[in-house]
Amino acid sequence: MDRFTTPQARPLPPHLPAPVDDGAADHLVGRAIPPLELPSTVGGSIDLAARAADGLVLYAFPKMGPPDEPDPAGWADIPGAYGCTQESCAFRDLIAEFAALGHAVVGVSAQSPESQREAHERLHLRFPLVADPERRLGAELGLPTFTVAGMTLYRRLTLVAAAGRVVKVFYPVYPPDEHPDEVLRWLRQHRGVGAQ
Repeated sequence: MDRFTTPQARPLPPHLPAPVDDGAADHLVGRAIPPLELPSTVGGSIDLAARAADGLVLYAFPKMGPPDEPDPAGWADIPGAYGCTQESCAFRDLIAEFAALGHAVVGVSAQSPESQREAHERLHLRFPLVADPERRLGAELGLPTFTVAGMTLYRRLTLVAAAGRVVKVFYPVYPPDEHPDEVLRWLRQHRGVGAQ
């Protein structure tokens, strides 16, 4: 499935504001992935610590919604907010390459399980999304958030974990549609980092 050939994976609009590094993720390298079980789009729940025991790429994103649901007012003006569908489709299209490098991919947002399932099915994702509406992962790790339209959402970032601990943090993430390639390049250059 070639990226950007479906409406769900159209290119990003031009001139989106780029996020800046505010230092909100500087504390994450070396942190243990907590043993949280979160509802998964592939059924049941996923224990993030168990997944991180091997290789895990855990990407946090603000929100995805169906095409007929309007974005919150000013969404495209919030640095780093726009592009969750594009990022997720790019991870989907490269999932075999992540697997070949020994890393599972999981996406997490503060949305409901129902919203996650809708996005997972609509985008034909080949990896699980987990729902964290209470932001339990954020509370455990101190993940950065922002608030819009009465919603507190995760800022976009990616944690690479091995042997249960974070070995690399990508923050801020921009542009989101090219980010999975960036993560793959890092993994290829750092094979074995954090291995037991």
